[in-house]
Amino acid sequence: MSLASFFFQFSHFCAFMQPLEFIKYTPRSNCGDCGYAACLAFAAAVTKGGENPGKCPHIDLTQLGDEFTSEERGRNGLKGVGELLDEKDVELVAYLKRKTSKVDFEKASESLGCQWSGAKKDSLLFQFFGRDVELSHHYILIDGKEVDDPRDQILLYNYVHFGGGDKPDQEWVGMESLPNSISKIRTLRVYCEERIAEHFTGKPEILKGTASRLGALVQKNPEQSCSAAILVQALPRLPLFVLFWDEEKDEGFSARVKVLFDKKVLDFLDIESLVFVCERLAERLVELT
Repeated sequence: MSLASFFFQFSHFCAFMQPLEFIKYTPRSNCGDCGYAACLAFAAAVTKGGENPGKCPHIDLTQLGDEFTSEERGRNGLKGVGELLDEKDVELVAYLKRKTSKVDFEKASESLGCQWSGAKKDSLLFQFFGRDVELSHHYILIDGKEVDDPRDQILLYNYVHFGGGDKPDQEWVGMESLPNSISKIRTLRVYCEERIAEHFTGKPEILKGTASRLGALVQKNPEQSCSAAILVQALPRLPLFVLFWDEEKDEGFSARVKVLFDKKVLDFLDIESLVFVCERLAERLVELT
């Protein structure tokens, strides 16, 4: 199986519909035949909790994708979905680990922007949002500790598997300018941009200070006429340019954030991984505040 096909299956599994998207398959009559008080409640249970859509006798299951017809659906609700996702994570980590086992770290280090530890350890040394990473063919350490979250392992192994490339030019584009990104734009907005905007509303100086703790470069006089412009080095060859406009109460404008990418970004990671990098950025900024 190719890496592209594996990621397609993985992302297809994870990308469940939103309740308001799923509800169009229901009769929208709140008849209660499914055991829920309203069609919207049932739609939320299916898309967010792993409920079996077949409990609604009015839904044509042939119109739904494979992710809704899994035999595991409806068994354990949220717990069942979590277990399935965990299994997918572990499977993907093992797959990427096998792929990177074939990479010559000494030769790959330059194009990845990493340091090679030498033949004794044969590992790559680099930073991930200001944290020290050591990645070998057998393990990944972040700040000297084993990585707990398999999603971080997936991301870091995937970065190495992509093989790197020329240094970024810092010609910035939004995710909407990247190919095959339409389905991920909303995810980026909700789990990264809106989260940062909400957390740092009225606190642009705190945002700048927090970003500096990640090793980010803060522009003193941003040309974009925003409250803060921050260059964050997520990975050695993966910069993120974060623009923050604070709220303007008198004008009725809420705070907003825009994340920009180098135009070469897809040489280093796929769209799915980029979204996760941005989610990690939001999490790191919030947890360091």
